[in-house]
Amino acid sequence: MIVRAKPNLINVLISLKGSVAKRIALRSLLVALLASAIVLVETLHPAYFSKVNATPFTLLGLSLSIFMSFRNNACYDRWYEGRKALGAMVMDIRGMIRETQVIKDTRQRSEILRNLCGFAHALNARLRQEDELGVAEPWLDRLPSFNALNIPESVLCRVSQQCSTLVESGGISEWRYMLMAGHLSSLTTTQTICERIKSTPLPFPYTLLLHRTSYMFCILLPFAMAEPLGWLTPVFTAIVSYTFFGLDAIGDELEDPFGHDENDLPTNAIVRNIEREVLGATGATELPPVLQPIDFVLN
Repeated sequence: MIVRAKPNLINVLISLKGSVAKRIALRSLLVALLASAIVLVETLHPAYFSKVNATPFTLLGLSLSIFMSFRNNACYDRWYEGRKALGAMVMDIRGMIRETQVIKDTRQRSEILRNLCGFAHALNARLRQEDELGVAEPWLDRLPSFNALNIPESVLCRVSQQCSTLVESGGISEWRYMLMAGHLSSLTTTQTICERIKSTPLPFPYTLLLHRTSYMFCILLPFAMAEPLGWLTPVFTAIVSYTFFGLDAIGDELEDPFGHDENDLPTNAIVRNIEREVLGATGATELPPVLQPIDFVLN
């Protein structure tokens, strides 16, 4: 995720970090070169372009802009829903830190909280298609079975067993157990929401239609602009293609908010904050540092 102050005029013109300019530069350049070739043909054979009207492109451009706006809104909703789900995870783990204060056995409390930290690490790795067990193992008091298909859920089951054991032995009251079970159920909901976002992309025909239409518009636009604008056509065509290709690329980044793109959610930083709170609650004095943005990117 990009973390930086509101850019001034100079930064708006020169900033590349976090923008999609590098991803679409080649496509925009090719469109500008095509526009230059079309202008050259128009200069040598103006009769070929005498009947080309710009009105259809105006209507198509307006429709395409509205279509892109709807798609980008849908992609941003996925990004923001993912952020709310991760925020709910932080809230529930903080709730477990608070509810477990009544446990007199510090070892049992530490195991429960560290297991929850292992859950956060495993969920982060699952969403990024990394080694779930490998990142969670240092935090777990007992490793899940090697054939476990869902490491985060296995960790929550282990925590639920620990809480059940506590209420049976009188370590916590049934009322306290119900509160803790509610937090664990909410963590399961958080995992399900994140997995739904990760595994359910926008409908492919919807995205394919947008890609095709934007390419056709940018390729055909110079034919309508060549006669009235002349050699300014490549400039304006490059600006238009930058806008449409850029909106398309932004939607692609936001569609999967749990990846490694510069504008994806800072899941590592969120998990690091959970680490610090869990370790602080268990009495650790040396805490891992808060992750800071590197070159304006917080990961």
